[in-house]
Amino acid sequence: MGFDHWVATCLIPLAIWILLSGIDDLWIALVMAFTSRKPLARPSEAELIRTPERPIAIFVPLWREHRVIGQMLDHNLAAIRYSNYQFFVGVYPNDAATARAVAEVVERDARVRLCLCSHDGPTSKGDCLNEIYAAMVEAEKTESETGRGGKFAIVMTHDAEDVIHPDSLRLINRYSLEYAMVQMPVLPLPTGLRELTHGLYCDEFAEFQTKDIPVRQRLGGFLPANGVGTGFERAALDRLAARHGRIFDPDCLTEDYENGFRLHAMGYRQTFIPLRFRSGQPVATREYFPRTLRAAVRQRSRWVAGIALQGWQNHGWSGPWRQVYWFWRDRKGLVGNLISPFANLIFFTMAAEALWCAATGHPRHFASHAPAWALRIWFATYWMALLQMSIRAAASARVYGWRFGMLSPVRSLWGNLVNFAATLAALRQFAEARLHSQRLTWRKTDHMYPRPRLGELLVRLRVVPLREVEDAALSLPKGVRLGEYLMQLHRMSEDSLYRALSLQGGIPMGRPAPGEVDRLTTRVFPADTIRRWKVMPYRVTEGQLLTVTVDLPSRAMARHLAGLSSLEISYRLVQPREFEELTREYLPSRVY
Repeated sequence: MGFDHWVATCLIPLAIWILLSGIDDLWIALVMAFTSRKPLARPSEAELIRTPERPIAIFVPLWREHRVIGQMLDHNLAAIRYSNYQFFVGVYPNDAATARAVAEVVERDARVRLCLCSHDGPTSKGDCLNEIYAAMVEAEKTESETGRGGKFAIVMTHDAEDVIHPDSLRLINRYSLEYAMVQMPVLPLPTGLRELTHGLYCDEFAEFQTKDIPVRQRLGGFLPANGVGTGFERAALDRLAARHGRIFDPDCLTEDYENGFRLHAMGYRQTFIPLRFRSGQPVATREYFPRTLRAAVRQRSRWVAGIALQGWQNHGWSGPWRQVYWFWRDRKGLVGNLISPFANLIFFTMAAEALWCAATGHPRHFASHAPAWALRIWFATYWMALLQMSIRAAASARVYGWRFGMLSPVRSLWGNLVNFAATLAALRQFAEARLHSQRLTWRKTDHMYPRPRLGELLVRLRVVPLREVEDAALSLPKGVRLGEYLMQLHRMSEDSLYRALSLQGGIPMGRPAPGEVDRLTTRVFPADTIRRWKVMPYRVTEGQLLTVTVDLPSRAMARHLAGLSSLEISYRLVQPREFEELTREYLPSRVY
């Protein structure tokens, strides 16, 4: 009995904290439901076309992104419906694989510039962005001296895993006429129902950009940049640099959040482009977020350390009350994330006890030892939690469908454990850095890039009309791939097919020059592997085994080759006739 009384007493402060946090969330929901703001004028297609295209620089900071950056650049260069822009891609000198992947794209497209940082990495994302900005300024000077161009008017930030919406640049160009910072919606790409970790990101981003960000703007709060899909007016960034000595804070793990606050404090107007849908798909920047627990904890610990801990360290609790309130909203997870798993455990324990006692007639222990007012608090937090989960589920269902939204409460429980682990990791990192007087390090996560459909690429490249692609897909014989079938129908050439496959897989195409092929390396793989997978190694460089292949590498092929070499496998796409020429020249007796 004494133990039950002690537990019930300890639960009271926990219930009070949860109640305060729940009232805070309820307030945001009520503001969303019962207030309105003049909607952001939605430009028509004609208005977007009439708006002069100002030059836009897209910054992409990289560290060990050689697996995805080629595909990211190729896809977005083909998809973006805007002509006056350039990619500035930041690479560290000690990341040769990524530099080589970017250089291959630079050779194919003049809209991409490789920006080599002045020092080895990794440092921080903010530091890499500052290096890119310096490279852009230098490029502007060179272009000005030759009379070929002027200054960029808008700077956008993106990551190596981003799928940029085709209209993104047009929208930012239009809205930046009135706002110094424009944020496109950012949404995770859909994944299966079993992927709880990635599904958690889907729920959170859908809710945040449906409810929290619009309310934040209605109440006059600053707009935290998402780090990707963010457009900055060049003049505002220059003034930011003049005031703080640099544009992006290299010591801050969340330089996007920091810049959002700084620009608002300087009086600049900010806006979030409301989430809208076109042809059933959201007009937003899309990407895959971490899909494993370890990767999610790594990323979220950086968010907690940057937004909550460094934000507290840099800005304290000073400022207008409206900003202090948003500081509270952004930092309350330091407590909430740590107690949520325990609150869930207590809730299920009490629910199980109530069911057991109702079935057996035994008296309830927790209820008999807790004050009546404490029980009322617990019931209030229970109903507020149900309301909050319903709002999140509805926001998620709006983007990902009702089946996905129905599982949002399950993912919320999993999210409490993920955020608990991430907050502990952030507190440990922050404490160690303070203890040893060190900077917090950039804890970057590995990325993957979605592979676009071949038919979509063929239409986008204007190789095959949409109607013919659709007809071919409907009459496609079993076991025959779309590209092969279109070639059989004489709708396109093999060269066009491989150009599309190269773009789809994000790997370069064309047989290597004779000077690049090392005859000894070509014999690394067994003959049956070369015959089965149509793949041949041709060079070893900087920890990578370079290979040629006639098809995009499948998972089975990648697993098989990984068992043959401890080096990372890098692929180059060649046409079948080119592959046959290479094998005849270098492996005549082993393959034939």
